[in-house]
Amino acid sequence: QVQLVESGGGLVQAGGSLSLSCAASGRSFSSYAMGWFRQAPGKEREFVASIRRSGGNTRYADFVKGRFTISRDNAKNTVYLQMNSLKPADTAVYYCAANSAMSYGSSRIDEYDYWGQGTQVTVSS
Repeated sequence: QVQLVESGGGLVQAGGSLSLSCAASGRSFSSYAMGWFRQAPGKEREFVASIRRSGGNTRYADFVKGRFTISRDNAKNTVYLQMNSLKPADTAVYYCAANSAMSYGSSRIDEYDYWGQGTQVTVSS
């Protein structure tokens, strides 16, 4: 089992940047592919980005390609999401998630076993 804690959310103006972190504790972090998802008020939770167990093989939702970067440091048990050129439409609660069954990241919510509590990102216009 793994516990996930996100941090780094906050309020930023459109065009600005934020860096989210997700710290993992418990079972070996490198055993999990990791993903970031987000949920805006009144909307379904949606995929943002994922990364395989060893790093690399990253995947992104079309609406963040070229603006967001997912990375991980297995020595620090942490996955990151660097968000640049933020837009008001990026306002949401951002969640990290761990997938134990697959070596590569997935965009499917139901393939993730563990979730953090989320961190709020608010982008003002």
